Amino acid sequence: MIVEMRAGTTQEEIDGVVQRAKSLGLGVQLNLGTDITVVAILGSNTGQLSTDIFAVLPGVERVNRIMKPYKLAAREFKAEDSLVSINGIEVGGNRIVVMAGPCAVESEKQLAQAAKAVREAGACVLRGGAYKPRTSPFSFQGLEETGLKLLARVREQFGIPVITEVVDPHHVSLVANYADILQIGSRNMQNFALLTSIGKSQCPVVLKRGFSCTVTEWLTAADYLLAEGNSQVILCERGIRTFEDSARFSLDICSIAVIKRFSHLPVIVDPSHAAGHYSLVPSIAKAAIAAGADGLLIEVHPNPTEALVDGLQSLTPSDFARLMAELKPIAQAVGRHI
Repeated sequence: MIVEMRAGTTQEEIDGVVQRAKSLGLGVQLNLGTDITVVAILGSNTGQLSTDIFAVLPGVERVNRIMKPYKLAAREFKAEDSLVSINGIEVGGNRIVVMAGPCAVESEKQLAQAAKAVREAGACVLRGGAYKPRTSPFSFQGLEETGLKLLARVREQFGIPVITEVVDPHHVSLVANYADILQIGSRNMQNFALLTSIGKSQCPVVLKRGFSCTVTEWLTAADYLLAEGNSQVILCERGIRTFEDSARFSLDICSIAVIKRFSHLPVIVDPSHAAGHYSLVPSIAKAAIAAGADGLLIEVHPNPTEALVDGLQSLTPSDFARLMAELKPIAQAVGRHI
């Protein structure tokens, strides 16, 4: 249930709505806009309550029900687009934010070479996995805390923020000490303990879509982060599993437009995991920007033939530089820049 306050309402009137909700055992989230304040009334039994309970309170303009399963991620809660700021870099604004780097941190030399290459080509965030959830227990699982320390060292050396994945709720504080953005991978999109822990951390977070999940399930997962007061949420489309097997996953370009219509959260695209092959990455990346994505998450490795993880879908530094140049006119065509 959404309670929209009148323009110029007083703090006392807002507090009155909040206290009324709490007296009924309901949760509350506030969206303090520049012109009006919106109060989200949260609880499993809100559908059984009359909207008049809040409509009669002083300062209330109107009360609406959100019929979708997701509430805080919905446009009804926040009409204007959300912006997520990472060290002065704004995701969701006019700039297309490109995050690039190796799938896994393998060594300081490898990471430094990747950071230098992607920064020079125009990327503004370095990606690199210290913890790697793998399908097989015998595959490389990442350097873990050693990898985090390498990310922090390279971040200081090149002055570029880093994004890395968290796979365990117990690791959230540790990873947050080294990374600027926490990533929730596709396999963990519905790991609700992890979502709650990262929500409480208040760190900027990239939430990847589960490869067997609908957009509605994806946005409902985002609500777990938002419900803990973490407004720094970025969605990431990375492809879903369908009957098609010509690529690793089927990138759902439609989801970008759907997110923009029904949610205020920024959305980026990972063309590397959708493609599964480096030759397909540029076309998918270009399509994503043309469709309205706010950024890209691209795998780049100094020497993909020696990569311990996902070398086949990683771009070389020269290929990445070429792609960045090709993306600029597309961004300009849709009124944005890289």
